[in-house]
Amino acid sequence: MPMQRFALQVSMFVSLLIALMCGANAAHAAGEPPIVEIERMTWVEIRDAIAAGKTTAIVPTGGTEQNGAHMVTGKHNFIVAETARRIALALGSALVAPVLAYVPEGDPATGSGHMAYPGTLSLDDDVFAAVLEGAAKSLKAAGFKTIVLLGDSGGNQAPQQALAEKLTATWANEGVRVVNAAKYYAEAGGDAWLASDGESKASIGTHAGIRDTSELMAVLPAGVRLEGAAPDSAGATGDPTKASAVRGEMLLALKVEAAVGEIRAAEEALRQQATARGIWARILGLFAG
Repeated sequence: MPMQRFALQVSMFVSLLIALMCGANAAHAAGEPPIVEIERMTWVEIRDAIAAGKTTAIVPTGGTEQNGAHMVTGKHNFIVAETARRIALALGSALVAPVLAYVPEGDPATGSGHMAYPGTLSLDDDVFAAVLEGAAKSLKAAGFKTIVLLGDSGGNQAPQQALAEKLTATWANEGVRVVNAAKYYAEAGGDAWLASDGESKASIGTHAGIRDTSELMAVLPAGVRLEGAAPDSAGATGDPTKASAVRGEMLLALKVEAAVGEIRAAEEALRQQATARGIWARILGLFAG
């Protein structure tokens, strides 16, 4: 009996292995998109990708905050992980760093902002900026030339913008540019699209409303508890009961489009800068000769 059981286990293992191999081959044959997430790649794969021209690094920042009674606290993290992936694939020149899930959310001592609700985790602005600066320096050392700070939350924007300006000025002569993708957050046109789809400013809301809820429904349906959704409820504004995954996909597409345009412009500016430096170097070389 033990030998028969062992033979059965071996047979089951071999069958499972064959199934996995067939599945992997089928996925490859189906042309699944390449992996662009740095944490899912080896250092050798990252090195080779940079050498092949993937010199843009996207640093997604989310946040761990309350999102009403109907959404999980990691909402921003799940959304920005997916949008960053889509942005990188659309660009064809980028890889994605791990999501930073700890961001400014309010004062823990006074319970301001989202800190009034359990589950929210907050960093001071200077600590948040210091973590991002360390990440940017690491990516620069690896060979990335355009470093994009992609924030999915409002509190992330000002520290990211200040850091992007600081590092771009510091590294100007090294051919490295740091960009805060502000249009992704503030100018994607999500609210305008919802208004064109029949929603009012009140029904759209500003936090954990139609927009946020729809986006998470498209990315992580299990993260939404619609039975707990209610208009202008504790921790949320707007009417999340009007959210849908279909709306979410449209809203995500708008954010991705806005970011791709902004990042491409930054990449082009960097190329023009490099070209100008090269021309000046040749001119100076002629005079020196």
